[in-house]
Amino acid sequence: MKTVADHWNEIFQKTEEEKLGWHENDYAQTLKLLNPVREWKSAKIFVSGVGTSALVDLLSETNAELVLNDISSAAIEKLKQRYRNKKQNFKWLCQDISEPLPVALDDIDIWIDRAVLHFLTDEYAIEGYFRNVHAAVKTGGYALFAEFSKTGATRCAGLDVRRYDLDDLKKHLTAFELVTSDEYTYINPTGNPRPYLYALFKKKD
Repeated sequence: MKTVADHWNEIFQKTEEEKLGWHENDYAQTLKLLNPVREWKSAKIFVSGVGTSALVDLLSETNAELVLNDISSAAIEKLKQRYRNKKQNFKWLCQDISEPLPVALDDIDIWIDRAVLHFLTDEYAIEGYFRNVHAAVKTGGYALFAEFSKTGATRCAGLDVRRYDLDDLKKHLTAFELVTSDEYTYINPTGNPRPYLYALFKKKD
């Protein structure tokens, strides 16, 4: 029986980066929410479901310490090969983001989730995910989300997705307060519009 990890490994092994449905070269929308965070360029940043995203290229040009996670070992291996000859400040993690994170992984300054949470449709998995956010992000730290909005697609990468609005996120982020949010329509590589909700939360003191 094919596992979730098998599903994602197959996608990253067989599909060119530029043809992935979420491929993006312009990260201005992410930076729009990230830039108000003081000293983010020297922060400890956890990237959930990093895939083979070029966002890592942008983040790696700063002094940030990056913790890069994905359920797909194929995606992680591709990233490792991309950066094998470059100076890195990376920690690699390959696991299901709904399962407990390593105990040693704490004091995260910024948690970044670009289109990962919406792939979790089981309530147990969703609760596990948010337990990780609460446990990993330090007091005064931030969590940045980019998820399919309520008007967004119902499926992606051959999987059903769960769409979000601000009330949905707030319900789960009980230790956080909303800093800012934005509706954003991303045009994917096939030219189709994908409405997203972007939101930045801060963990309460």
